[in-house]
Amino acid sequence: MTIRRRGAAPAILAAIAVLTVGCSTTPPKSPDQERADAATTERVSAALEANPIYYFRDVEVSVDYGVARLSGYVWTTDALYHAQQIARGVPGVVAVRNEMELERQANRGGGDGTGSQ
Repeated sequence: MTIRRRGAAPAILAAIAVLTVGCSTTPPKSPDQERADAATTERVSAALEANPIYYFRDVEVSVDYGVARLSGYVWTTDALYHAQQIARGVPGVVAVRNEMELERQANRGGGDGTGSQ
């Protein structure tokens, strides 16, 4: 009896792994969905670039099934929240995933934050 139980556990774990991987794949997008997501990406990017107050050139936009993913850097929390608001207001966006990072002085480029090298 003990031998069967030891052999059953790996089989059960393997079956669970196969089912998990099989259920986690998404079907490929239709050409219409690809076009819709590309157009929405362009509209979100244009809306961010048109903003006269905040600098959003370091924000990257991608859209997947209407979900806008914002990544990259902004310099203030106000800019971070404003970018999300702008994206939510764009036609075709059903949700916004915020993956942006708040850029602090000297986070990038290895400087000391004072402007001196």
